[in-house]
Amino acid sequence: MTALGDLLAARISREGPITLADYMGQCLLHPQHGYYSTRDPLGAAGDFTTAPEISQMFGELIGLSLAQAWLQDGRPESIVLAELGPGRGTLMADALRATARVPGFHAALQLHLVEASPALRAEQASRLPQAQWHDRIETLPEVPLYLVANEFFDALPIRQFQRAGSGWRERMVTQAEGQLSFALAPPAPQPLLHHRLEDTEDGDLVELAPALPGIASEIGRRIAAHGGAALIFDYGGWRSRGDTLQALARHETADPLAAPGEADLTAHVDFEALARAADPARASEMCGQGVFLERLGITPRAQALAQGLTGAAHTAHVAAHRRLTHPGEMGDLFKVLGLYQQGATPPPGLGEGGQA
Repeated sequence: MTALGDLLAARISREGPITLADYMGQCLLHPQHGYYSTRDPLGAAGDFTTAPEISQMFGELIGLSLAQAWLQDGRPESIVLAELGPGRGTLMADALRATARVPGFHAALQLHLVEASPALRAEQASRLPQAQWHDRIETLPEVPLYLVANEFFDALPIRQFQRAGSGWRERMVTQAEGQLSFALAPPAPQPLLHHRLEDTEDGDLVELAPALPGIASEIGRRIAAHGGAALIFDYGGWRSRGDTLQALARHETADPLAAPGEADLTAHVDFEALARAADPARASEMCGQGVFLERLGITPRAQALAQGLTGAAHTAHVAAHRRLTHPGEMGDLFKVLGLYQQGATPPPGLGEGGQA
């Protein structure tokens, strides 16, 4: 058991079982022992690799999509370009480089990053010294917002509920003999899940991310009121179903209860819940990351970058393109959703909404 695990076990002994959301929040953001509070988790030396770390093409195309959305919106003269959970700042650095020749775009933007991890803020500052940092999206300036969130919502703590008749049994974290384990609470009504009685059966498990509606609502409110666009990338689907909690340590899956604070914990994103919460902003179609990137021209960009590459560098470049776009890799696993103002055009790469 880790130091954080000992603290959690002692708390459970005193107070009783805790929700999975509470457990995840402590594991990820505990001030002394939390996963994101104590390390840079990215890259080969870390626990996972995100799309911006795979190839510069990812951030470049996102930047150009948002810049084109700004052009479509009539080039507002003062905007916020923001990222939620910016990792090392690689995506935004690539986006800014790619958009440097878009007339007026850089002059109009203020760069704002929403980041809770002190370790990652330091990494971001080395690449993006002009940025301003926030703990929460609510403190961003009230101007048109052009925002990207890549693998941000999957890290929000979740609660899990198993259907039991017309009620739900919440999956809790408890402990026995010094070891953490899962247990089900007694059945109880859950008003937030009343609509899920229509599409689930006894024993089905659904997940809720308590913080997701508030964050999505704030993004939607700002875009509806001031204009702008958001691009959200994550793994998940249109409506939660099943147990999607996973732990990653050193690029391998792990037991989420085995080493609290030492592994990344994530869950699939419910894009339907996100789109509903973002109203009155409009939600685009939800499509695969590979389709989105191909629509924006990633293959011609990859071919251009490949010129002059040989040997291992060329092989790595081809593999990066495949990893980002192929249906068997990140192309279908990761989904993209856009948010934009009523009456505006969806961000480039995405079509109108209408998921079922």
